[in-house]
Amino acid sequence: MVDTLLIPGPIVISENVQKALGTPSVSHTCPEFVAVFSRTLQNTRKVFRAHPTEGQPFVLAGSGTLGWDVAASNLIKPDEKALVISTGFFSDSFADCLRLYGADVDKIDAPLGGVVSPDEVEKALKKTKYRLITFTHVDTSTAVLNDIKQYAELVHRVSPETFIIVDGVCSVGCEELQFDKWGIDFTLTASQKALGAPPGLCVAVISQRALDFALSDDTPTRSFFGSLKRWSPVMKAYETGKGAYFATPAVQLVNSLDVALQEILQEGLEKRWAAHKKTSDWFKGKLTQELGLKLVSEPEVSAHGLTAVYVDDPPKVSSFLKQNGVVIAGGIHKQIASKYIRIGHMGVSAVDPKLNHIPRAYELIKQALQ
Repeated sequence: MVDTLLIPGPIVISENVQKALGTPSVSHTCPEFVAVFSRTLQNTRKVFRAHPTEGQPFVLAGSGTLGWDVAASNLIKPDEKALVISTGFFSDSFADCLRLYGADVDKIDAPLGGVVSPDEVEKALKKTKYRLITFTHVDTSTAVLNDIKQYAELVHRVSPETFIIVDGVCSVGCEELQFDKWGIDFTLTASQKALGAPPGLCVAVISQRALDFALSDDTPTRSFFGSLKRWSPVMKAYETGKGAYFATPAVQLVNSLDVALQEILQEGLEKRWAAHKKTSDWFKGKLTQELGLKLVSEPEVSAHGLTAVYVDDPPKVSSFLKQNGVVIAGGIHKQIASKYIRIGHMGVSAVDPKLNHIPRAYELIKQALQ
């Protein structure tokens, strides 16, 4: 019997997505695969709520972390200023990536479990000219959800030339995201989170103005595999139904992502966002109100794709769930790593009540604590 995987990614995938992994190998430039990849890129735009023709979606072999490298090597020049709004471990890691590529990084840290106030962000933007600003939509170390719409409006008002970069690894597919309407310049995610596909793909969308910057002769190419100068014509060709080559795409993974995106769009994005929120609210309510546990994230800024909650003996709780066929995650935030657990509720586990994944996880946590 396979354990039920309830970590903040990889997640349980649907039967049809699983089947798509088993397709025979084909040439990455054959008409059949080109048609699949074209549809995948077009549907990526739809799931991100990006412009139908401007900018460019990218689906690259790699994890979500590759998206950091793409942003850091294409959207900022060495010694230019970057502002990182940090809500946990992954925000801090994005800052480390930017520094590695030579960016001059300032970081504003949120209080543990909370968010950075818009006033602090505005003050920083008024004081310094930044090439880009980064937000982690949901930091999976704290389960804190940032209000990207509010921040984006602020950046456009105070520093409209600054690129808005969003790490959407644990948000795209389960939290509202309006790439085009909110004026975002680059959003990255990973296939194994709320998109509901297996691990192995970095999925991203870039705005037209950010793409123009990346493709400019004045912008140095500082990554080989992650170069948008190399990937942009390839993705554009595939999206318009023509085979192209720079590096071989992960054919079976793209097949599975194709099915996963179709499932999301057939269900409807708004309905899917609402289903994740309903599951999250129920689960967090049971943990806090019935078991008296405390969330790591403040209630008003808590994510809907995972829950981070303090327990007295995290290894004991995790071990008990594992013994009963459910896998959850431990803590990774350096200040509190040994004090809490993390439970993922994304994709089919959150939107298909017949699976009973989250109610069962709650009952097992309750038993473990008793």
